[in-house]
Amino acid sequence: MALLQIAEPGMSTAPHEHRLAVGIDLGTTHSLVATVRSGSAECLPDEAGRVILPSVVRYGPQGARCIGHDALASADVDTANTVFSAKRLMGRGYEDVTGLQMPYALKAPDDGKTGMVQIQTEFQTLSPVQVSADILKVLRKRAEATLGGELVGAVITVPAYFDDAQRQATKDAAQLAGLNVLRLINEPTAAALAYGLDQNAQGQFVVFDLGGGTFDVSILRLTGGVFEVLATGGDSALGGDDFDRALAEHFISTHGLVNLTPRQRSRLVMACRRAKEQISSEHTAFLSVDFSDKETIAETITAVQFAQIVEPLVKRCITAARKTLRDSELSKEDIKGVVMVGGSTRMPVIREAVKEFFGQDPLVNLNPDEVVAIGAAIQADTLAGNRNDDELLLLDVIPLSLGLETMGGLTERVINRNSTIPVARAQEFTTFKDGQTAMAIHVVQGERELVSENRSLARFELRGIPPMVAGAARIRVTFQVDADGLLAVTARELSSGVQAQIEVKPSYGLGDDEIAHMLKSSFEFAQDDMMARQLREQQVEALRLIESVEAAMQVDSALLSAAEMTLIEKELGSLRELVKTDQLRDIEKGIETLGEATADFAAKRMDEGIRKALTGRTIEGVSETFGK
Repeated sequence: MALLQIAEPGMSTAPHEHRLAVGIDLGTTHSLVATVRSGSAECLPDEAGRVILPSVVRYGPQGARCIGHDALASADVDTANTVFSAKRLMGRGYEDVTGLQMPYALKAPDDGKTGMVQIQTEFQTLSPVQVSADILKVLRKRAEATLGGELVGAVITVPAYFDDAQRQATKDAAQLAGLNVLRLINEPTAAALAYGLDQNAQGQFVVFDLGGGTFDVSILRLTGGVFEVLATGGDSALGGDDFDRALAEHFISTHGLVNLTPRQRSRLVMACRRAKEQISSEHTAFLSVDFSDKETIAETITAVQFAQIVEPLVKRCITAARKTLRDSELSKEDIKGVVMVGGSTRMPVIREAVKEFFGQDPLVNLNPDEVVAIGAAIQADTLAGNRNDDELLLLDVIPLSLGLETMGGLTERVINRNSTIPVARAQEFTTFKDGQTAMAIHVVQGERELVSENRSLARFELRGIPPMVAGAARIRVTFQVDADGLLAVTARELSSGVQAQIEVKPSYGLGDDEIAHMLKSSFEFAQDDMMARQLREQQVEALRLIESVEAAMQVDSALLSAAEMTLIEKELGSLRELVKTDQLRDIEKGIETLGEATADFAAKRMDEGIRKALTGRTIEGVSETFGK
């Protein structure tokens, strides 16, 4: 009897050749792994049937470690060695995280200046990348055990506002965990995929992502299978944990609890978290905490009381959503649907607030904890070659402009913010001095006009430039940002072909709040930045003029009379002093004055050059030369 080989539409024509790929949601509070089996995406459970893995690692002596639920259970008793929220530290320097309150110790790298922040336990010093890798190893092993084979790769989700350093740190963690990263995709894009919005959906959608530690809101436009991020925002210091703490602070003030130990406070917060979850499903909860040496809290709290306590936090969520909507230049009426992501969106108070603001019921038919991992699994299945989604295109954006430092400490943007990725841009530059044979390339990120106000990403040198007069060399610098949002920069001197390049792997990055601050500053100081840029440009122009005049006088001073020599030297000295000031108009006037003083000198040099060129030549010879 003949056997029929059947494949579902959009699936591989050879199901027996199905390649194993997964999607991973590496979250601040918990992580998940998902895959596509029999044409549908699902999250993979552990031996106990739990799909959620708490993003917590407890470190012990001699390299011992405990990951997930058991580590979370010990967080109250071994705070110094139990690491959570490592995602908040990924790709960030020590100075970037000094405001974070962590129960474990943070320290600067050995050099004390550069590099990613380090985590210091009682037994070892760790990088956030190592912690994330330990979590990813557990998810990889779970997937391989469940699927019965080796993975060809994984799609890992990152917040839309992760910068180059944070994305690179995520890829490094995956590599340490033995994973082949097929692609990094933004979390809101993954959520949209999970809801099937790529299936003939058209219009603008909001992804409202309230997790345990952070809040992100993104607005996407879907057109014929193309996902385009229009705007992204949120609050990196707002999450479900803040709702737990708000409820705990309410009980502390109501019952007059003072001088609670860290362990007692942690026990109260955990009880409040359970009460919050109960209220979300039953609209009322009974909270009881025994403090031993203090009174026992035993109280019933209703959904209405809870809503009153957390009202300021709910308003912060809606304020961030309103700002992001304004950034997208859309109105509420333009929004076709609101996708709810993150376990904290289960709270009725959040769903009601979203419904009231956008004027429509949010989409809540998928598990908000699992939606991002499921979307990543769908993309992984496509990239592994199991699906034929030729019409699906994910257009994520870069959050801040990328550029180079030019003379005067100015930023020359090469790729502007909100450019869709992958993207490549090239721009030509030249040398500043005669005979210059090398050029320092300084790559920066940010929206300000001055390099000092932006973030330095990388430095490298282009050597072997043929010696030429200033301005004659043509150096093309190319920026390439791949689909993961990672940057590579190449510099090439066009006449000789000499080339240098670098894959930008900065040791620390920017947080959501820092990116938002940089964007805000670019608008607040736009006028000041423009004036500063004009000043620097004129200072550079003045220095260029001074150098060229001095070089000409060394060669052709014989063409000048004593009076002309005195006048030019006077104007040179005056312009040298003006360059040291911040008087833009005076510098412009000084450049103009020196130009007038050297006009006759320039004409004499030109005449002399022509005279030397024609010496010994006949009229017929010159005619033949120009007639060719």
